[in-house]
Amino acid sequence: MPDADGLVAVNPSAVQHGAVDHGEQAVVRSDEVVAAGLDQNGPAGGADAGVDHPDVDGLLGESAPRLHQSEGTFGDLKRRDVVRHVDDLRARAQAQDGALHGGDEVIVVSEIGGEGNDGLGHGKLEVIRSYFDHNATTPISEAALAALTECLRSAPGNASSIHHFGQEAKQRLECARRQVAAAVGSKADQVIFTGGGTEANNLALFGSARSGKRHVITTAVEHPAVLAPAQELDATVVPVDGQGLVDPDEIRRAIRPDTALISVMAVNNELGTIQPLAEILALAREHGVPLHTDAVQALGKIPVPMADLVTLSAHKVYGGQGVGALIARVPVSKVTFGGHHERDRRPGTENVAGIAAFGAACVDLPPQSSTLRDQLERMILERIPRTRVNGAGAPRVANTTNILFEGIEGEPLVIGLDLKGFAVSSGAACSSGAVEPSHVLTAIGLSREDARSCLRFSLGRANTEEQVLALVNALEPVVARLRKLSPAYV
Repeated sequence: MPDADGLVAVNPSAVQHGAVDHGEQAVVRSDEVVAAGLDQNGPAGGADAGVDHPDVDGLLGESAPRLHQSEGTFGDLKRRDVVRHVDDLRARAQAQDGALHGGDEVIVVSEIGGEGNDGLGHGKLEVIRSYFDHNATTPISEAALAALTECLRSAPGNASSIHHFGQEAKQRLECARRQVAAAVGSKADQVIFTGGGTEANNLALFGSARSGKRHVITTAVEHPAVLAPAQELDATVVPVDGQGLVDPDEIRRAIRPDTALISVMAVNNELGTIQPLAEILALAREHGVPLHTDAVQALGKIPVPMADLVTLSAHKVYGGQGVGALIARVPVSKVTFGGHHERDRRPGTENVAGIAAFGAACVDLPPQSSTLRDQLERMILERIPRTRVNGAGAPRVANTTNILFEGIEGEPLVIGLDLKGFAVSSGAACSSGAVEPSHVLTAIGLSREDARSCLRFSLGRANTEEQVLALVNALEPVVARLRKLSPAYV
C-alpha cells in the first residue's frame, strides 16, 4: 500500500524484464506508471515483460492495467521512476524525479549512438546513447564480428576431429592462436585459450601452486578474479599507495621460501594506473619466483609486460565475450579435468568462433590517445566543484579516469546519466543486495563514504569530442540537483 508520500514498495520478484531492478527494494510513485523497459545493463524485456502486483491493483482502486512492454512502444503508460532503496526512500525517489529528468519527459530506449523513438508521437525526450564504460566491456569490432560469423558458417566442426570439418576449425583455432601470441610477443604454443579472464587467472594461481609451495603474493587492488583464488591459497596481500601503485620493496619483503607465485595486475580496471612491473619482474627473477600479471586492461593500451604468466580477455579489446587466454611461458598444472585440449592444460572443446573473433581483434587494436580523457577530466574539474581525479599522480592508460564527486553517491549519478543516454560505472560492487564501496578505492585511502561517491569513465574507439561535451553538459545539472537533495553535501 502507498505511504504518506504516495510511494509503493514493489517486490523485485514481481518486476519482470520490463522494469528496472536496482536493489532489494524499489519504489514506484503512486501517481505514475511504468513506461519503458530498462534494467541495470541496458534495454530489457521481451514481449511479456511487465509488473503484476496486488499492491498496484489496490492503489488504483481496481484491477490495474498490466504494466506491459512490447518492442518499440510504451503501451498506454506515461513513464517510470524505479530507483534503488539506499538510505532515504523518499529523498531518493524525489532525487530521481526532480534531479534526473522532468515529469513530462519520456525517456526513450535506443541503440548506442542512435536516437530513440517511442512510436506514439507525444512529447518526449529523445536520448542519443553514448558508451563510456569500455573497461567493463567493449562492443565487438567489425573485424571480430566478421571472423566470428565466417567461422560459424564455414567451420562448424570440432577442432579435435580429424575429418575435413574438424580440420577447418583447427586451422582457424591455430590462426587465432598465432594472432594473440603476436599481440603480446609470445610463442603460439604458449597461448592457452580459456572461457575468459577469470578462468585464466584461476588457472595461473591454482596451476602454479604445488605441494609444499602454496604461498602467493598479490596486491590490495587486484580484480576479484585474482583476490578470490589467492585467498583459497596462502596469500600475502600487499598494500598500495594513495595513487594505487605497489612498492616493489613490499613485494620483495613478502617473498618466502614457499612462495609459488607473485601476481600483480598490469593496469587497474578502476583507476587505470599502470603498475611498475619491470621492477617487479626483475626482483621475481632474482628470487626465482614466477610472475603472473592480469593484463586484461593492458592489451591494446600499453605494451603487455613479458611476465611468466599473462591473463588476457577478448571482450576488453572489441573481441566479444566468453573467450580469454593465459600466456604460459612457464609450466602450469591443469586445474580442471577432462580431455586433452590446449596441450593438456585446459580441457574442454574450444569456442573456435569466439577465439577467431579474439584473434581478429588482436590484429585490429585501435590506437590510443589521452586527448579525450584529458578533456573530460578538465571540463569536469572546471565546471563541477568539489571533484577530484583518483590516481591522477600515477602513470595511467589513456582511456580511463576515476572521479570523486563529493557529497553524493555514485549510483544515483550512474542512473541519472543513463537516463540522459550516457553509460558510465560507479565504484560500488553490489553483493546480496548490499552496496559495498570499491575495495580499490578504499585501498588507496578513500573513506567508505568517498569511495561510494566516485564514477569511472572509460573511453573507447567510437567516442568523440562531441560526446564528451554532451556528457559533461548532462552531468553538471544532475550533480547539482542531487547535491541539493543530499544531507551529506554542505
